[in-house]
Amino acid sequence: MPKKKKIKKIKKIKSLKNKKIVKVSKQLKTPEKKTIISNSEEKPEIKKIKKQPTEKRIYNLKDFVVYPKHGVGKITSIEKAKIGDIDIQFYKIYVEKEKLTLTVPINQQSKLRPISSINQINKCISILKTKPKIKRTMWSRRAQEYDQKINSGKIYELAEVVKDLNKNTDIIADQSYSERQLFEKAYERLKSEFEAVLKANPEEVQKKMDKALGRTQILQEA
Repeated sequence: MPKKKKIKKIKKIKSLKNKKIVKVSKQLKTPEKKTIISNSEEKPEIKKIKKQPTEKRIYNLKDFVVYPKHGVGKITSIEKAKIGDIDIQFYKIYVEKEKLTLTVPINQQSKLRPISSINQINKCISILKTKPKIKRTMWSRRAQEYDQKINSGKIYELAEVVKDLNKNTDIIADQSYSERQLFEKAYERLKSEFEAVLKANPEEVQKKMDKALGRTQILQEA
């Protein structure tokens, strides 16, 4: 008879343990539900950040602007035209260096940017004074990168191309034809923006740039 009592006691202990396990599992499940609710509440806030309005700039007559693929130009007129039933307003921009007139619709003004500030010009001069980066990649790849930087319309990237392709020795002997072409293209683009911002003549701007590049001594010897 005493053996049967022991068996009953063991069964009671097991049942108590099972009840405790069930209670613990229920307590663990509750916070998971709360976290799911909180995550769903945070989602609308992320959407609001993404939808921010962008400001549009309107340019005026005689303003200097930069068209990335052609460089600095001057707005000579703001005209209207009717194509079918649609009225279109556009800028006429004259690029003096290329003797080219561009027609840019006002609703596509994101392609344009205003000319740089004096602070940005000063930063360009400091870029021109730094040592050129020596890259070991193939010239065809480097030439493509330089061309993309020139046509990006970003003045700092333009200054980097001028600095990297500048030679402190005899230019004709040391540069290939394609290198000279890219250097001259970048140099003239940068020079034209310097002229527009500083309101200086081409000779003064050239002296300023050549001094920063260390080309003054080479030109004097030539």
